[in-house]
Amino acid sequence: MHSYRLRLAVAVIVMLLSLGGAVAALHSLSEGSNSDPTSKMFQDLNDAFERHWRARTGVDVTVKQAKMTSGVPVRVSVDGLKVVALAVSYDAEALQASTRFTLPHWQNLLPHNTPFTSTIVFLVRKGNPKNLRDWSDLTLPGVEVVTANPKMSDGARWSYMAAWGYALKRSGGSQSHAYEFVRKLLANANVLNSDTHESLSSFVTRDAGDVLLAWEYEAHQVVHAKGGDKFEVVVPSMSILAEPTISVVNGMLEKPGTREVAKAYIDYLYSTKAQDIAGRHYYRPRDEKMAAKYAGQFPPIELYTIDEISGGWKAAQATHFDDGGIVDQIQVNRISNL
Repeated sequence: MHSYRLRLAVAVIVMLLSLGGAVAALHSLSEGSNSDPTSKMFQDLNDAFERHWRARTGVDVTVKQAKMTSGVPVRVSVDGLKVVALAVSYDAEALQASTRFTLPHWQNLLPHNTPFTSTIVFLVRKGNPKNLRDWSDLTLPGVEVVTANPKMSDGARWSYMAAWGYALKRSGGSQSHAYEFVRKLLANANVLNSDTHESLSSFVTRDAGDVLLAWEYEAHQVVHAKGGDKFEVVVPSMSILAEPTISVVNGMLEKPGTREVAKAYIDYLYSTKAQDIAGRHYYRPRDEKMAAKYAGQFPPIELYTIDEISGGWKAAQATHFDDGGIVDQIQVNRISNL
């Protein structure tokens, strides 16, 4: 059985300060290639921070993006300060458990754990021919849902827990109701792809299914890329709150000035300029002014956290996604009923 710490992706920025400047590497929140929406957003954020730091200090910094394998932040062997944007909150526990890393006290001074948020929404074909408006519609006969396998995909776990949370909320906390609801929803997913980008490709390029469970930012990017004439985004009445937690992790040795640059980078993510960039890339900004600016693209939605519906990701992993968990039980029942 794999450790839960190795199952969910993290985003890592490794910042090094040298005489000439700093170099940073970033792994995006979502799975996928350099073309994914998160990478595009951080490219804009990194470019903006370079200009900001140059104007502030006269020192040039270069911020580059680089992918990391899921679940290996503690294996990064680069001297200096590590800035970690965690995809799931309990990854901080894995870092704290390692003798090679510590979380600095000033992390607690941030306005929020993350400067922007996202959630799970529906991507449907233009005109929404099946009239899918909320999670309950996805369990109706004749509706084909496209999603990845939550046993294999980080993004699919978020979609799965979003559906589970909806059923819990609507039923007043009934676990049995949530189980039956998610069972019906997964029964409408005829094929569970291995990852979210395979599901996206199936829905967008191969015309599979009626609805794709997708990150909000990614769904909007698809609509924008297609000119708005092929797809549209449906925001359900409620969904899960996704917060890629921002942390700073001390490595073995810190080079002079590294902490200053790293802290400035994180602080910059909360600035109006950075919040505007996040909104342009269809992330929900924390800043009230920027949130109001982009309110038109983000309809009101009730958001619940993983802590509310499952006691956190560690508990969710053990209950739902570990071998013998609820996902396996649903799959066994599904096969036995074929």
